[in-house]
Amino acid sequence: MNHTIRQLFLKVAKWLALGALTCNLAWAIEPFQMRDIRVEGLQRVEPGTVFASLPFRVGDTYTDEKGTAAIRGLFALGLFKDVRIEVNGNVLVVVVEERPVIAGVDFIGTKEFEKDTLKKALRDIGLSEGRAFDKALADRAEQELKRQYINRSLYGAEIITTITPIDRNRVNLSFNVVEGDVAKIKEIKIVGNKAFSESTLRDQLDLNTGNWLSWYTKTDRYARNKLNADLETLRSFYLSRGYLEFRIDSTQVSISPNRQDISVTINVTEGQRFVVSSVKLEGYFLGRDDEFKSLITIKPGQTYNANDVAQTVKSFTEYFGNFGFAFARVEPRPDIDRATNQVSVVLQAEPSRRAYVRRINVAGNSRTRDEIIRREMRQMESAWYDGDRIRLSRDRIERLGYFKEVTVDTQEVPGAPDQVDLVINVAEKPTGSLQLGAGYSSFEKLFLTFGIQQDNIFGSGNYLGAQVSTSKYNQIFSINTTDPYFTADGVSRTYDLYHRSSRPYIEQAGNYRLVTSGLGLRFGIPFSELDRIVVGVAAEQTTIKPGTSIPAAYLDYAERFGYTSASLPLTFGWTRDSRDSVMVPTRGVMSRVYSDLALAGDTHYTRSGAQYQQYFPISKQYSFALNGEIGYGKGLSGHPYPIFKNYFVGGLGSVRGFDQGSLGPRDITGLVVGGTKKIVMNAEVFAPFPGAGNDRTLRLYGFYDAGNVFGENDKFTLNDLRSSVGAGISWVSPMGPLRLAIANPTHKVSGDRIQRLQFQIGTSF
Repeated sequence: MNHTIRQLFLKVAKWLALGALTCNLAWAIEPFQMRDIRVEGLQRVEPGTVFASLPFRVGDTYTDEKGTAAIRGLFALGLFKDVRIEVNGNVLVVVVEERPVIAGVDFIGTKEFEKDTLKKALRDIGLSEGRAFDKALADRAEQELKRQYINRSLYGAEIITTITPIDRNRVNLSFNVVEGDVAKIKEIKIVGNKAFSESTLRDQLDLNTGNWLSWYTKTDRYARNKLNADLETLRSFYLSRGYLEFRIDSTQVSISPNRQDISVTINVTEGQRFVVSSVKLEGYFLGRDDEFKSLITIKPGQTYNANDVAQTVKSFTEYFGNFGFAFARVEPRPDIDRATNQVSVVLQAEPSRRAYVRRINVAGNSRTRDEIIRREMRQMESAWYDGDRIRLSRDRIERLGYFKEVTVDTQEVPGAPDQVDLVINVAEKPTGSLQLGAGYSSFEKLFLTFGIQQDNIFGSGNYLGAQVSTSKYNQIFSINTTDPYFTADGVSRTYDLYHRSSRPYIEQAGNYRLVTSGLGLRFGIPFSELDRIVVGVAAEQTTIKPGTSIPAAYLDYAERFGYTSASLPLTFGWTRDSRDSVMVPTRGVMSRVYSDLALAGDTHYTRSGAQYQQYFPISKQYSFALNGEIGYGKGLSGHPYPIFKNYFVGGLGSVRGFDQGSLGPRDITGLVVGGTKKIVMNAEVFAPFPGAGNDRTLRLYGFYDAGNVFGENDKFTLNDLRSSVGAGISWVSPMGPLRLAIANPTHKVSGDRIQRLQFQIGTSF
């Protein structure tokens, strides 16, 4: 209140002074014709800025009214703290005193915010380096900074502004911040509920009184926008259970005198529960009433569910959009019979007019080029508005993985009732990721992997990735890059460069090595919106470097077919991906089939496989996933299948609980040699992490794995499969998706190498 009174007093004093100056001018200066106009006192402001604000020119007659207007106009620029007019003969002299300019802005004591975030908040209210400064602006800055801290539940934050004059009429601003402790929610009360317990209702809210994970979720920090979102969640909870007349009467938020504890009280009136008696259509449905009726999810005889009503309205609106009716309105009208607690739902439709898209605009992309987004559009400019194509375009942009959120807004074109503009709003996210992996076993000891990738390098939409993996026995280096639009119609091009040096069999000491180097080129050809065919070729060379303790299987192959083998394998494949998210999928299918065929060089073979993943949503918080993969290899033209192309199963990415690549056939010395046939099956159930609420980036999961590899002459039997069960944590961390698993083998045989604890960043399954 004192601050408001002071501001009011300063404004009154300013205008009184201005009025007094104007009155003095009126008494002191007689009208005269101006022979010249001079401006004095300028330091940074251009003279043209002053002259442009004067209501007179050389040769005009000066009057008191014009003088008053000139002073007001110059003060309105906000660049001067004093303006006066003097007369020297027939010359008018405008004397100004410039406001100081802000040279620098600094923050001391800030921990909750990055300094750039606070600077942006001050820029939004007009305070930034290079702008004119006055005390009122500093006061507004203090209030804005306090508002930022209040939004983070730091109600006790104190801010002291230090203004330091420096040379050339400039000032440095320093904001000293004492953040204080975070105010936390200590109590949430819901009053007036009868049908549901208070604990059940509180479980629907994201805000809570805190738990052991609140340091991460921050759900015990009060914010008005979070409370509003929770109130809508509470309203949706009741409306989806038939309480059509539910309302929130009031909310009270109180804070303790020490500004540390917050109490929230929500007063509700539930009303009666209603059952749907009938569903009726009214209005014009394009003569397709039966088609619209098939979209209705509201069921007569069942409890009224606002979610079903909203879904039906959305389906109707989208179906109208498929025929170009971008402005179709569908209004649900409930006719309530309180005597019987029944409601008849009337769906009133007005398709309005058909429209076509005039222009498509892109907003929110500061890094990604417009063309990268536009080339995913299936709705074209100057074409009829098509809801299906717009939704498909949005989904394609989302699947790029470059954006946190993608929305499409429809805007009417003024003066053109049959035209609309589309605005593609995107919220960019970091597209680079760091991949780390680690594990430990009694044989390989500690092994580490490192990878870095950029999915949208320089905003071009191109992919660039590098991976380095090192352990006591295996070293891998690879680089690959992909241009997803090598041609205008969406044919992608990928280069692969790799070098691997490994010892696959590590049960005993030795210094032999298997070294593979290669360079590959692949093209991806879009077959449909979800399907892609892959073709490619590679030049590859594998060298068996003998040493101590070389496995008998390797030595036998090298002595028969040579220590160095070169080949030119051709690659064929097909992929289909309809998952709703790459990082955290909850629904959809990803399937692929691949085959390598080598007919030139020292080795002749084929290596084929298939993978299928499907995700099922169980509820808002729970989901279920299945994964299956098979592989098969065979030698051709009388050549044996290269032993260094064998499949290996076990560990991360296959059957958890067993050492990496430790399952499968063994040679005469008892060493694992892999096999020409592979099968892997995984099942996972995802659940919310305790205390994380609805946060999908941090979840618990339970899993069941089964799989093995088999030799060329081995018969497949279910009893030969190794299996394990376990649980783990899935977290989309700043460095990439992390998965930690603790596994317990449920089917193993003597000699299997067990590794119960495993974790990796950057993998699925």
